[in-house]
Amino acid sequence: MFDKVNDSRRGFLVKLGMVFNGLVASALAVPVGRYLLSSVTRSRSNSYLSWVSLGQVSDFPEGETRLAVYRNPQSKQWDGDTAEIPCWVRRVDTESFQVFAINCTHLGCPVRWFQESRLFMCPCHGGAFYEDGSHASGPPPRGLFQYEYKVESGELKVLGGHLPNLSEPLKKDEV
Repeated sequence: MFDKVNDSRRGFLVKLGMVFNGLVASALAVPVGRYLLSSVTRSRSNSYLSWVSLGQVSDFPEGETRLAVYRNPQSKQWDGDTAEIPCWVRRVDTESFQVFAINCTHLGCPVRWFQESRLFMCPCHGGAFYEDGSHASGPPPRGLFQYEYKVESGELKVLGGHLPNLSEPLKKDEV
């Protein structure tokens, strides 16, 4: 008689354990499955990109490099100051500019412009970049990342909403 009771209790607990394990496996399978399929299901649209004003062209004298700030077009109201994206703007001549991301290409530290030496310098690991953004010395693997820009009605605009990097450089044909 006791064997029948133990068998039914054991059978019940085994079935209960199988149900519980199935629920846990299902709960873990959803995020893992989404991660594995993300590269297939991820949207490739550039709807998050938009042209953002850096200011009037006259704000950037020819032959000089200046710090400019724009508001990230993907930002929310509660983002506060973190939505302000700095960039370096170099006016090459009357009609051409270079707009550099402020981040070093080594580990992302913010670079500073030194007018006296005409170099961008990274304070973290000693990376240096020439005024045209090309790599001068130190551990960075390449020159500074550049934003796409355009001049419209006397206003300098950059393509905001995307920080170019080695894995996702911004190309003109993406816009």
